[in-house]
Amino acid sequence: MNIAFKEWAIVVDALGRGDQIVILRKGGISEGRGGFQVDQFQFLLFPTLFHQQRDSVIESAQTRYDEIAPNFPGKDEVRIEYWADVVLALELNSLEAAEALRGQHIWRDELIASRFDWGHEKLIHALAVRIHRLATPAHLPMLDAYGGCKSWIELQEQTQTDGSEPVLSDHEFARKTTELRAALSGRGMMA
Repeated sequence: MNIAFKEWAIVVDALGRGDQIVILRKGGISEGRGGFQVDQFQFLLFPTLFHQQRDSVIESAQTRYDEIAPNFPGKDEVRIEYWADVVLALELNSLEAAEALRGQHIWRDELIASRFDWGHEKLIHALAVRIHRLATPAHLPMLDAYGGCKSWIELQEQTQTDGSEPVLSDHEFARKTTELRAALSGRGMMA
């Protein structure tokens, strides 16, 4: 696999620990007029250290950030430990729908509201993902081509996914997926 999805390192950690199964995305500045699109349904998770991610997550995630930050790779390297399989892709077209997912992710309410309102389209994408831990983490050089405010990147190297294991059991993943669907039931969204 060589298609990767850029996400904050603390969110990748939460996904990799099974603390959340949802990715919320508005879209990057570099994604053009069409904004964010779900171009891939299986992808590597590319952890980033951009923006003020520590201040934009809930308190327990801030504590976790402080624990893992000393182990982040240097600026010249990226460590890829997980890949994702999208099981549900939705557009949440009301802030109420986005807020209904509170407790199922680590982002603060203020961040969700500001992302929802950013740009001309009032919506946010929600991806329910099954996360798999790579048998061996990939250590790749950080290239200029991987930079910028964009969601999707094509890595120059293939990453081996054979031997990967889901981070959640089938039962636990099904439970979290049911909770996500229940939270969104009857709320403003489009499949």
